[in-house]
Amino acid sequence: MKFMLMRKADANTEQGIMPSEELLASMVDYNEQMLKAGIFVTGNGLTPSKDGYRIAFHNGTPTVIDGPFTETKELLAGYTVLEADSLEKAITWAKRWPTLDSNGNVTLELRRFYELEDFTPGAAIDRHRKMGEQLARMPSSICMHLGFNGQCKEAMTFYAQLLGGDIEMMLPYRETPMANDMPGDQQDLIIHSQINIGGRRIMGADAPAGYYRPVQGASVQLEYESLEKAEQIFLQLAEGGTIVMPFEPTFWARGFGMLNDRFGIAWMINAGMLGQDTCPAQK
Repeated sequence: MKFMLMRKADANTEQGIMPSEELLASMVDYNEQMLKAGIFVTGNGLTPSKDGYRIAFHNGTPTVIDGPFTETKELLAGYTVLEADSLEKAITWAKRWPTLDSNGNVTLELRRFYELEDFTPGAAIDRHRKMGEQLARMPSSICMHLGFNGQCKEAMTFYAQLLGGDIEMMLPYRETPMANDMPGDQQDLIIHSQINIGGRRIMGADAPAGYYRPVQGASVQLEYESLEKAEQIFLQLAEGGTIVMPFEPTFWARGFGMLNDRFGIAWMINAGMLGQDTCPAQK
């Protein structure tokens, strides 16, 4: 069973007074104990209600109301999600809340999450269950992994600079347990690299000598709203490479082009994707 342990707001939390280092240490100790006990799922603090909003509906029409909100004792300052096999176990852990918090003067509220088994079976519950199964199959992330023939560091550095990304990892073979298996002239090849482009990642690696195979049938696809920016990126990627399809208008976008860059990587660039109301194929 899952439970939400809610920490009610008070004057300090509503004023945005941040916890002391001592309290932060006490809270992380508490959370680590629950983690080791297999009961901790997640937990977060909430900013004051002055930074929040309420969306109130009247006859189906939403109205956005800015904070702050006056009924402090009814507000939340944070929450922890617990997974326990009984209500008694969840209460036991709730009672161990750090006493350093507000000098031991806090109000917590413990509520059990509804489970699908609590509801009368029906078509709507079946849809909820299928959605849960779908979410369970989804990976935590997905990205393109590129193979290189000794040019990984140069290529990934170029991509990061061109696309406004950050290099998160550039690991050579010589810094891994595989170093002893690699010839001296291959020690600086990259076994794993990773760039972060606004939360989207591209990974890459150099293949050991004799194992490189050019990628076929796959392209990295980029999409831009700006036609000018898309064309600029297209031309920069195409330098030293081969243009497969010139960047020009097409029936699904105001601009589209295909190329193989100088590192052997295929790219597709879209700009200004057309909607159903403007795309000729939809008319």
